[in-house]
Amino acid sequence: MSRSSPMPKTFVSTDRIRSLFTEAMSQMYRAEVPQYGALIELVADVNAGCLENDPELRERLASAGELERIDVERHGAIRLGTAEELFTIRRLFAVMGMQAVGYYDLSVAGVPVHSTSFRPVDEAALNVNPFRVFTSLLRLELIADEGLRGEAAAILAVRRIYTPRAIALIERHERNGGLTAPEATEFVAEALETFRWHGEATVSAETYKRLHDAHRLIADVVSFKGPHINHLTPRTLDIDAVQARMPERGITPKAVIEGPPPRHCDILLRQTSFKALEERIGFSGDDGATRGTHTARFGEIEQRGVALTAKGRALYDRLLASVRGEVQVGAGGAKAGAYDSELAERFKALPDGWDELRRQDLAFFRYSATAGGIAAAVRGTLPGDPEALIAKGYLVFAPIVYEDFLPVSAAGIFQSNLGTDQQQNYATRSNRDAFEAALGATVQDELALYAERQTASLDAAMEALGLAGLQLKTVA
Repeated sequence: MSRSSPMPKTFVSTDRIRSLFTEAMSQMYRAEVPQYGALIELVADVNAGCLENDPELRERLASAGELERIDVERHGAIRLGTAEELFTIRRLFAVMGMQAVGYYDLSVAGVPVHSTSFRPVDEAALNVNPFRVFTSLLRLELIADEGLRGEAAAILAVRRIYTPRAIALIERHERNGGLTAPEATEFVAEALETFRWHGEATVSAETYKRLHDAHRLIADVVSFKGPHINHLTPRTLDIDAVQARMPERGITPKAVIEGPPPRHCDILLRQTSFKALEERIGFSGDDGATRGTHTARFGEIEQRGVALTAKGRALYDRLLASVRGEVQVGAGGAKAGAYDSELAERFKALPDGWDELRRQDLAFFRYSATAGGIAAAVRGTLPGDPEALIAKGYLVFAPIVYEDFLPVSAAGIFQSNLGTDQQQNYATRSNRDAFEAALGATVQDELALYAERQTASLDAAMEALGLAGLQLKTVA
């Protein structure tokens, strides 16, 4: 009698693990930062109103498969201290189907870090749960004081931000190709410990002050047991409404919304936040009784629009730089109105219609053949001109959501919520090679990912219409 083979294990999908982790993270952060719960409720109210009052928006989101993801959508942010920490976080996020996309050098805006975004990359996974984590690595070489730099490096070298069990489960996922349901549940619980807030600093009050004086963010990265999640961000469909209504919930927003101005056709990413909490902490020392405060964690809201092409992004960057170079918003927000007005005026140079954005190759779109177009193909009555296909409703297009981040906006949020408008200048160059060496991988090009999605959708649509190979023409 032959022995039967063991039953194969059934692995939980990375999408499912990501969703479990997102929910656990949200519950943890809500308990740690009660204002986050108020923010979630406000965003839910605003989004419900938007969908009720704008049937066209609801239909567009539903057709693109994005409607269901709105309520679960979050992005978080963490700041790491060492190359080893970054290398392992890449492996941890891989268990959740998240990859490193984009390189962001924030040192040019006075923040001594460089960053990437871990997120899902394919459309199906994004529509299940587009959880993203903006992950920054401290650039110790930017600490001017050589002695303090060495001290910070020594402090970071001995901390361990991952539990032994989390490491073991990451290795099991890599070895076996997945995790079972019990393993996935355990992994989420263990991984969550890396992101938990710890009210006890690992340094003395005197060391904390020296790190803080060098830069508030340096103190935040170096002084604690782990890289506590410093914000979780829900997605809203109307960030201006949220900004206006935050004071009704006892929340004080920052002076200006980062990113582009309000538009009919949303582009890229707009972000706002409430000021970081001043949280009580204890410092290490002989008596262990020294107390102080730390300011780092805050609430943030975002509104996402269409991803721009390289051409569109160059125009966006030029317009934004022209405003920021002339109108500065102080800590009190005295010039916020002037900034908003000038921003709206300058951005009139960027078309505010979907078709014009498409024709000028300024934004990325998803194409699909309609039932009427397929019927016309069967009858043999399709026009050979791609623009005529669109005009007759045989070929339709919808904006591809921008899934990534904007370095100027990220720096603006960081500066605002570190309690300062200080624009420290670092005489340094971007160091992507060092970041990727620490990561142990090459970060993916976000523009290439959007272009691939657009091309794949257009090819599939043309194939459905029996016009394989037919390409759209754009205005130069």
